[in-house]
Amino acid sequence: MIKDGEKGAVLQRDKETYAIVPHLPLGLITPEQLRKIADVADKYKTAALKITSAARIAIVGLKEEDIDNAWADLGMSPGAAVGLCVRSIKCCPGNTLCRLGQQNSLELGTELDKRYHGLQLPGKFKMGVSGCPNQCGESSIKDMGFIGKAKGWTVLVGGNAASRPRLAEVLTENLTTEGALQTSENIMNYFKKKGKKGERLGRFIDRVGFDTFRTSVLP
Repeated sequence: MIKDGEKGAVLQRDKETYAIVPHLPLGLITPEQLRKIADVADKYKTAALKITSAARIAIVGLKEEDIDNAWADLGMSPGAAVGLCVRSIKCCPGNTLCRLGQQNSLELGTELDKRYHGLQLPGKFKMGVSGCPNQCGESSIKDMGFIGKAKGWTVLVGGNAASRPRLAEVLTENLTTEGALQTSENIMNYFKKKGKKGERLGRFIDRVGFDTFRTSVLP
């Protein structure tokens, strides 16, 4: 039996089979990738395909001896689904595709994914990027969230939708994409340096105080 996260696999309830979740940045997927996922599910007679809350597709019910071959057939990298790290980024279409979008959420989300997906941190870390205040990226219930408005990006911090839910707080507003990325870098560095193991960002902010946190991550 392998540990959760080893080989990009997660043990299932039956204690015999595993789920794997290919990394699909921002939930974007090509027809070729869809076909590969379906082919792997058929080839290894898996129990289910599940679209996750992070807009990925979990292949559920793989036998341990099939995991390596399944990944080889997919030709994709694993999504960060377990552990104290940055998980997949939830992102709306933004002004690239949506008539309501006010900022380019796909551009910002793609860069965040490149920089941080799988990054080890003191606690589990989720991000949401929304191109308008409707927040289809669920920015207010993420550890770090972004909301696109007419004058730029609003950055929120400290949210989560776990067993002890917490709404994020507004950290700063009216940032350019470059400014939003710099702020995210400051947040990551501060949390990585000062956070305690297993601590979500919201609880970290409560511990150090919001004013101290804001002063530490903003210019």
